[in-house]
Amino acid sequence: MDLNSRLFDRIRVKPAQKQAPRAKHAPCSIPKCDSPGEFRAPMGRMREGQYLCFCLEHVKEYNASYNYFNGMSDEAVANYQREAIVGHRPTWTMGVNRAGKNFREDTVNPAGYSDPFSNFRSPHHRQPEKKKVRYGLAAMKALTTLGLDETADSVAIKNRYKELVKRLHPDANGGDRSTEDQLREIIQAYNYLKSIKIG
Repeated sequence: MDLNSRLFDRIRVKPAQKQAPRAKHAPCSIPKCDSPGEFRAPMGRMREGQYLCFCLEHVKEYNASYNYFNGMSDEAVANYQREAIVGHRPTWTMGVNRAGKNFREDTVNPAGYSDPFSNFRSPHHRQPEKKKVRYGLAAMKALTTLGLDETADSVAIKNRYKELVKRLHPDANGGDRSTEDQLREIIQAYNYLKSIKIG
């Protein structure tokens, strides 16, 4: 880059602008104080957005004694803090059964519609009965070994397995190994049910 190029002579630079004079501050809000009130301090609760103007010395005193919650009971302060979590806006519960409660906790129909033909699910609607799962012969034999029927779910199978192992294990019977074959069948049945994703 050539600093002696004639192109640099054409660059125009703005002349330095005079700074506008600073606005004069209001006098300090403390009577008999002639210092300018350069520092703003909030007036307090129920007067949000309104400020007092103080000099540096008086704003320090004001801030040291300022208490937004002055005059409020402990219960009111706790309630204020709870409401501050949601920005002091009303909230409504959300959940699985929104139709069960009225929207905004009032007595108006939550959805604003009627359902004379029961096309939409109502909160009192009965759940359809679970269909019985049909298992193969090996699964039915394994369930019978555990002493269960085809309606047993994985939790019931696991609980029954634990119960039988505790009862038939040789350590629980003082070292008696007479129930060892039955225990082996139960373990095999449980492992089979686990492998087909039932247990």
